[in-house]
Formats: sequence, C-alpha cells, structure tokens
Amino acid sequence: MNIAMPRKITFLLALIVALGLPLVLRSGSLASEVLIYALAALGCNLLLGYTGLLSFGQGIFFGLGSYTIAILLTRLQLPMPLALLAAIAMGALGAALVGWVAIRQRGTYFVMLTLAFAQMFYFVAYTASGLTGGDNGLLDVPRPAFMDTPWKYYAFVAVVFLIAFGLLLRVTDSVFGRTLLAIRDNEDRAAAVGYDLKRFKLLAFVISGAVTGLAGGLHAMMTGIAP
Repeated sequence: MNIAMPRKITFLLALIVALGLPLVLRSGSLASEVLIYALAALGCNLLLGYTGLLSFGQGIFFGLGSYTIAILLTRLQLPMPLALLAAIAMGALGAALVGWVAIRQRGTYFVMLTLAFAQMFYFVAYTASGLTGGDNGLLDVPRPAFMDTPWKYYAFVAVVFLIAFGLLLRVTDSVFGRTLLAIRDNEDRAAAVGYDLKRFKLLAFVISGAVTGLAGGLHAMMTGIAP
C-alpha cells in the first residue's frame, strides 16, 4: 500500500473545500474567514492533536501576526509579501518564548501557564496604545490593488491555505510528526527511548505559532483592522 495516499486524499479534500466555498457562500469575506480560522485551527491541532499540549495561548500568536502586518503595512509601507513573512516570523518567535517557559511544566500547570501568558499579552496589547492602538486597534490595514474585492482576496487566501496545509501534512507525516505522536501517547516511554522531549515540544510550538501568526496576518488584511 502506498503510504503517501492518505496524504494525497487529505490534501484533495482541502482542495475541494477551497474550491467549493465560493459555490455555497455568497460572501467572499466569510469564505476567507473560514479558511483563515481553519489555518489557526491547524496550528492548534499540531499542539493538541499531535503533541497532546492543550494551549490557551494561541491568541498570542494570532495577535502578534495581526499587529505585525498592520504596523508594517500602515506605518512602514513594506511590501505585503515581506509584511506577511514578518507576521509568520513574529508568531514563531512569540511561540518560542512562550513554549520555552511553558513546556517545563506538564498537565494543568502547563495549561495555566499558557493562559497566564495570554492574559499578559492582552494586558500589554491593551495598554500599549501607542503601538497597538489600544482598544481601538490599528485601523485601515491596506491590501494590494490586485486584491481589491473580497473574492480576489479569497483566491489569495485559498492559495496560502493550501500551501500551508500541504507543508503541515509533510510535517505530520515525517519522522518528526510520528515522534510527536509518540510523545502524546506516552511521554515517559518516549523519554526512555532517548527523545529530547523539550526540543520536540518547542519545535511543535514554533511551527504552531508560525501558522497561527500567518492566520492573524491574513485576518488583519481581510478586515482592515488589527483589533
């Protein structure tokens, strides 16, 4: 049996969804939002579904992606591709910092640490109004001219979603992904075999943060605001 077949079928299903949404939804913005939040869910699934880590800190990485792309597009007028890459990088960096601390705990202590980081990020974002706009957010986040309609922007989001989905499939089907499953099923046994649990968990955090930061950046461009 070809072990690559399940990956192909899964990607085909994602492609069908991306192509089918315009047929069942009248709003291009709603269709874009579906795929954007699906991206965020993919990042969360890498932590919870594959690594067994229940994180309440995903909003941090989503927010970092939103604020990063909003600042770079509105204040520095960087090209959109560079700003989107920066949003991904900031999501990954934020996840690395949170993960480096949180993975030192297990169970409820891990969950509460991620929740504490999320609350801290909310407080900082709310009070640093000069940078984040406070409770008003950052307004008038622009989109390139070739995405001037909701459905044109949806086409861009769909392409990005499929690329990210395909890359995550390769990650989860790799030795790295199988090791994450082993850690999820039995941490003690995985450690006894010789796997560096902290390193694998941290890498899962970074990848998850990068994907969630990408979702945050796309959402800010869709709505025109980083709230």
